[in-house]
Amino acid sequence: MSYRVEIFREAEKTLETLDKVMDQRIRKKLRELAQAPLDPRLSKQMETAKDQRYSRVGDWRIIFRVNEPGETLDILAIRPRGRAYRK
Repeated sequence: MSYRVEIFREAEKTLETLDKVMDQRIRKKLRELAQAPLDPRLSKQMETAKDQRYSRVGDWRIIFRVNEPGETLDILAIRPRGRAYRK
């Protein structure tokens, strides 16, 4: 099953500031996550927020929530590793 990816405003603003190579890498990871967001090879559960997961792309983290009833993947934020795990 493939999930529909919804990118929230904070994440979209970050994507706009990234260089072309990192933007492409993150978008590729988003496509992979849409196919299997709960795959432990692609993402892990956040310890600070149990309903959220994160995926690594270099020094960046994609923070998202899986919305099962709506079959959507809500991309909440894309942050550098140092800021990703703060509330």
